[in-house]
Amino acid sequence: MNHILLIDDDLGLSELLAQLLELEGYKLALAHDGEAGLALALEHKFDLILLDVMLPKLNGFEVLKALRTKKQTPVLMLTARGDEIDRVVGLEIGADDYLPKPFNDRELVARIRAIIRRTNIQLDEMQTNIHEYGDLKLDPSRQEVYCQEVLLILTGTEFGLLFEMLQNSGELISKDTLSENVLGKKLMPFDRSLDMHLSNLRKKLPERTDGRPRVKTIRGKGYIWLP
Repeated sequence: MNHILLIDDDLGLSELLAQLLELEGYKLALAHDGEAGLALALEHKFDLILLDVMLPKLNGFEVLKALRTKKQTPVLMLTARGDEIDRVVGLEIGADDYLPKPFNDRELVARIRAIIRRTNIQLDEMQTNIHEYGDLKLDPSRQEVYCQEVLLILTGTEFGLLFEMLQNSGELISKDTLSENVLGKKLMPFDRSLDMHLSNLRKKLPERTDGRPRVKTIRGKGYIWLP
């Protein structure tokens, strides 16, 4: 049974989501302010965190920033519909995905399943072997990446994105393929989540010693990891 933490100050919505997710077979923990939610997230192991942006004591962004200094638990942010800036900021600081409120119950369950399935598949497929690609070493059992012997702090989504591109090193991989294989969803018009995750990953990867770029963008088609 997957364990989910919902951090939302809307008591009515929280109760409804608790009933829905328990019917879907998930175990749910609840917190109604940012401080309590962060404490639970740091103290316990969760498979996914549903995190509202507008929270008392600590807002969702503050919770996410603090969480990412300690853990890489997948986070699905719940944002107000039309607040594009909230979605961009959330992705920039480490959210795995976002869902605008009000949302359809089926859409929420589908997003949850996609994130958890993607996380589990990555761990199962990569097992505990150390994977080496040039100056990069990936340790799937710890979800850790070392570049030039320095540990990089990546989110689970960034780790999956990096591994997917490395497996297809030297080949063009489309944005549609990356979205489906890494984010677990079809690429939709105006959805910037994939672009934001890749931008965050590029910022965290040190320059190669020979000065060559690591990723080449093919406009309108996708990306190539340059071996």
